[in-house]
Amino acid sequence: MIHVIATIQLNPGTREAFLREFLRNTPFVRAEAGCIEYGPAVDVPTSFAVQEVVGENAVVVVEKWASLEALQDHMKAPHMADYRVRVKDFVEGVQLRVLQPVE
Repeated sequence: MIHVIATIQLNPGTREAFLREFLRNTPFVRAEAGCIEYGPAVDVPTSFAVQEVVGENAVVVVEKWASLEALQDHMKAPHMADYRVRVKDFVEGVQLRVLQPVE
């Protein structure tokens, strides 16, 4: 299994518009072979001193894939190419972490 944490930095004031497009695309991603989990998340305010806040201009995507190959296929899926075109004006940058659980 592969875990992915993608932090998407957005242009100021575009998070709601970005999330509309993201959620529009989500059912297609979840239907892909090998997709175990896929969804957006935003900060929860807490008093934890060690919490790293991504801020109001970011979305963190939490993903789980059955294999690296499934993730690679996801990156090439036609609906992802369409999605990237629809969100290109909202996205400032992306940080991607691809992780493997230790058992």
